[in-house]
Amino acid sequence: MAVYTQVDDEELIAFLATYDLGPLLSCKGIAEGVENSNYYLHTGAGSFILTLYEKRVAEADLPFFLNLMEHLSARGVTCPLPVKNRAGLALGRLAGRPAVIVTFLDGYSIHHPETAHCAALGATLAQLHLAGADFAQRRRNALSVEGWRPLFSTCASRAEEVATGLRALVDAELDHLERNWPRDLPSGVIHADLFPDNVFFLGERISGLIDFYFACTDAYAYDLAICLNAWCFDAELRYQPDKGAALLDAYRRL
Repeated sequence: MAVYTQVDDEELIAFLATYDLGPLLSCKGIAEGVENSNYYLHTGAGSFILTLYEKRVAEADLPFFLNLMEHLSARGVTCPLPVKNRAGLALGRLAGRPAVIVTFLDGYSIHHPETAHCAALGATLAQLHLAGADFAQRRRNALSVEGWRPLFSTCASRAEEVATGLRALVDAELDHLERNWPRDLPSGVIHADLFPDNVFFLGERISGLIDFYFACTDAYAYDLAICLNAWCFDAELRYQPDKGAALLDAYRRL
């Protein structure tokens, strides 16, 4: 369950009193997700999402994420918009954690994407990349090639328990990638986490993108690779060329 920090009612009411959102009507924890504590928040002003940031998200990175959502929203990308309190601040503290309230998006995640969903994703990803082209802030991608060897080192000693020869295989592949990783691809702001659970649909139309807490500055191809892997394989892990082509064709058209 993705509620790691419980919020006391009195603390929440005091926190909301710093916003112009009216009285608290209800608050319910959200089970989905693995990174932060999330709550559905219903107030006199409508429905919102309350997020308390847990240890994985560095507090120093939060201005990048929140400013990026504001920037993209202003340019037509449907994503959660941080709500500012009366002091003009989007980021506050609640229950000892950095906390933010964002607007609620209608829609639902697609667990078994069809070709039309992949095409919609390609177009929306291109829109995101274009909208972020003039975003001034930058953030290094901690999960690009430079981060893979340190990540593997945390579990390398047990690799042989998974498959004989796996440690040597991964080490050799990391050597190859570090030597040959392209450094001059078109780059800019990327989402870096557009798995199906972070894309909301209404029918075949995308109604919003969520969870920008891996967003960073890197090659646009990194985003495309994530989408192709997450959206264009079937349950037997077979690549579906029609879905991949639909995604890439829609991306190129923008």
